[in-house]
Amino acid sequence: MEHLHPTEAYERLQADPNMLLVDCRSEVEFYFVGHPVDAVNIEWNTAPDFELNPHFVDEVLRMAGRKDRPVVLICRSGKRSVDAGHALEDAGFTRVANVLEGFEGDLDKQHHRGTLGGWRKHGLPWRQV
Repeated sequence: MEHLHPTEAYERLQADPNMLLVDCRSEVEFYFVGHPVDAVNIEWNTAPDFELNPHFVDEVLRMAGRKDRPVVLICRSGKRSVDAGHALEDAGFTRVANVLEGFEGDLDKQHHRGTLGGWRKHGLPWRQV
């Protein structure tokens, strides 16, 4: 799995419209916290108990269409997306990347996200519904 800084991930996504950007956070995070423009939401963990989504790999394959399509994964801080990426690679996906720092980045000293890093912190395009 390749690990990309948020700005590098964005540049690659712009250069290759065939890349699939998968936001693997919960649906609530995706819609209410915000998400990268053009990302599709496929939950790694599902509510209400946040158990692993047993259909994650199949859902990504349905969206990707094939296992050699480049898939870029993003989550809140870049940790869930690593686990999701390993699951994809174990299932035979050959071009998987993880966005370091995720969408919101790590917690700062005040236990807030979005101040130390992440997609939003770097000023990359995002939307909130």
